[in-house]
Amino acid sequence: MLQKARGYAFLLLKFRQRSENEIRQRLKKKKFNSEIIESTVSFLKDKGFIDDNYFAKTWIESRIKKPLGIRRLKAELSIKGINKEIIDTQINEIKKSYAEEDIVGGIARDRLNKLKGIDPQKAKQRVYAYLLRRGFSPQVVIGCLNQIQPVS
Repeated sequence: MLQKARGYAFLLLKFRQRSENEIRQRLKKKKFNSEIIESTVSFLKDKGFIDDNYFAKTWIESRIKKPLGIRRLKAELSIKGINKEIIDTQINEIKKSYAEEDIVGGIARDRLNKLKGIDPQKAKQRVYAYLLRRGFSPQVVIGCLNQIQPVS
């Protein structure tokens, strides 16, 4: 049974890196008992196949290219079961090289240009909502939208 659990965990890891919590949940879903789940997770951790620090770092790096905001990244990692301290450490690390204002400004300008034909106020509301859904901070979004003059 332990081999079956490990085999399933390796199958999951073959497709993408997973957090410790994701592995636990998927094994639980497959009806493995808690001893086997813990044994499998500890084996994977000891061998370096799962590492929440590394997972958080690579998740942030891949998702930030979308681009997504810091708030959204924190929420996604939290859903994945990553410890709050790990999330904060990795987010603080990425913030050093991540200029949220520049990214928001670029996206806002592009989106507003696509919405040329509609009322400027309505266009700004749509772009504001879009950027919030992407996880950007409301303060940064408002600041950028106030600086941009919509093209009529």
